[in-house]
Amino acid sequence: MLLNCDMGEAFGAWKMGQDDLIMPFVNQANIACGFHASDPLIMSKTVALAKQHGVSVGAHPGFPDLVGFGRRRMDIAPDELKALVQYQVGALQGICQAHGVSLDYVKPHGALYNMMAFDSKMLATVMQAVAEISSSLPLMVMAVPEREEIEALAKEHNVPVLFEAFADRLYTAEGRLTPRSQANAVHRSVDLIEQQVLGLLKEGKVTTETGSVLQVKADSICIHGDNPHALDAVKRARAIL
Repeated sequence: MLLNCDMGEAFGAWKMGQDDLIMPFVNQANIACGFHASDPLIMSKTVALAKQHGVSVGAHPGFPDLVGFGRRRMDIAPDELKALVQYQVGALQGICQAHGVSLDYVKPHGALYNMMAFDSKMLATVMQAVAEISSSLPLMVMAVPEREEIEALAKEHNVPVLFEAFADRLYTAEGRLTPRSQANAVHRSVDLIEQQVLGLLKEGKVTTETGSVLQVKADSICIHGDNPHALDAVKRARAIL
């Protein structure tokens, strides 16, 4: 099981996260590409930091929504969405090339990521966008109960997939993330995050908002970099892993 974190989400003089401290404890860095957060210099510094610690670099494209941090739903036509994803991935790909590191995967951000978990047409559009860049570039998606359907769609679009679970988010009974507008959608306790990581590792399960137990088969576990307990949570998760 791998551990990933959203990084490079500062913007100009505005700071976000603790990338310098968190990077040594993760396997994968999902680096913002300038649409929901980040800018060219921050992207470059974050790639360099990942290279320093031997961390795999992933593109973290989102909706063009700096004010809303990419967490607001947007209605975007498929052709435009495909271009938006490819534009952002291409930008980070160029920076990676300049630093002599590879771009290893793509993980969409925020509202785009969550909408993909409900909308198979949007998921197919993003798969097509990634596959047109490289047929060997994996797309990271949420590990939902409909795993076989996603694998079939990925095969149709000739794109590898990585399945992701979340350490610091509350799940719905349907296997999606509880909306952030809802109370307790984000785990604010390091102990609760640790408990969820243990459940994912030992049994491949999480407890949902209704108290039901959900089977989750994942390749990587995410801890959000903007969580106030991110550093402590990442350290505990790394110790467990």
